[in-house]
Amino acid sequence: MSRKHLPGSSAATDGGQCTELAGDQVAQNLKTIALFGGTFNPVHFGHLRMALELKEALGFDEMRLLPSHQPAHRGEPEVSAEDRCAMLALALENCPELVLDDRELKRAGATYTVDTLEELRSELGDDVSISFCMGLDSLLGLPGWHRWEKLVALAHLVVVTRPGWQLPREGEVAELLAQHRGDSSHLASEAAGRILVREQTLLPISATAVRELIRHGRSPRFLLPERVLDYIQTHQLYRS
Repeated sequence: MSRKHLPGSSAATDGGQCTELAGDQVAQNLKTIALFGGTFNPVHFGHLRMALELKEALGFDEMRLLPSHQPAHRGEPEVSAEDRCAMLALALENCPELVLDDRELKRAGATYTVDTLEELRSELGDDVSISFCMGLDSLLGLPGWHRWEKLVALAHLVVVTRPGWQLPREGEVAELLAQHRGDSSHLASEAAGRILVREQTLLPISATAVRELIRHGRSPRFLLPERVLDYIQTHQLYRS
């Protein structure tokens, strides 16, 4: 059975010579881990439903929700990392399909995705497939990310778009797509290196709208899990 290595690595025989694998060999079925990042400020049903649908549709072995400590591209959330993590943990209590990964909250300073992927790749080695899930808006802004050129060497990028949205036809992102575009079959046969674009109907819920409702004394009930709403009310979050 062939081993699918990270981009730039090579497989060698016992004698140290690289060999061509037979074309009819069966691709390795790698363990697949997906990361779904965000501030989750607060977590709501739009986040949770998207993550669950991606896990089921693409067959990931694990879907990890990854709250960020201090996103590099936006201001620091007005609610503490501890509160955001606690709310996410409550939201996932009865959902074994989704798990919490709080590694970014343990790092000081700004959160950079490339650092997280390097850390995770170091932990898991080259024989696990890692996918980082993002929206089309994040993909379009990728050239502004810290060491963004390294991302696709460490993980697959799974890009979620709304039906009818257009991908860029020129520029750095268009070139990246042309070089690395893949499909769902690559997620279990290669550890990294592909960009998968998936159209998905998203629930029209935003964390900004939830915060505004609370700030104006209105109820966000049915937009987020009941236990998360209870936590917000108990700790008087998002009031000012």
